[in-house]
Amino acid sequence: MAWKKKVKLTANAKPVLQKMHVKKGDTVQVISGKDKGKVGEILKVLPKYSKVVVKDVNVRTKHVKPQAEGESGRIMTFEAPFHSSKVMLYSTKENVASRICYTFTEEGRKVRKLKKTGETID
Repeated sequence: MAWKKKVKLTANAKPVLQKMHVKKGDTVQVISGKDKGKVGEILKVLPKYSKVVVKDVNVRTKHVKPQAEGESGRIMTFEAPFHSSKVMLYSTKENVASRICYTFTEEGRKVRKLKKTGETID
C-alpha cells in the first residue's frame, strides 16, 4: 500500500485550503532549518499542505534509472517543498525580513504591507 498524506477535508470531501501569507513570485527569507538565512523567490505554493517551494532552497538529489535502452542513469536535483511558517517576506530594498500586515489603499483595495519597512507588496 502506498503512503498517502492525510489532508483535512470539508463536508463535500474537498481539501481545506490553508490561509497563506505568501504568494508565488514573492521574495522570502528562510528563518529556520538547514537553509536558515537563504533568500529566494517562491516558485510554487501548495495551500492544501501549507507548503512552499523556494528557488535554490531545500535542494534534494534523486537518482533516476534509465528509461530507455542505451540511455544512462542520472542524478537529478530539485527543490523540495517545506512548510510556509519557515519563511518570512523579504524586502530587497532594505535587505531585511519582516512580518506582514494587511491594509487598504485609498481606492479601497486590500494590500499586504511589511511591518518593518512600511513597503507595500501588492
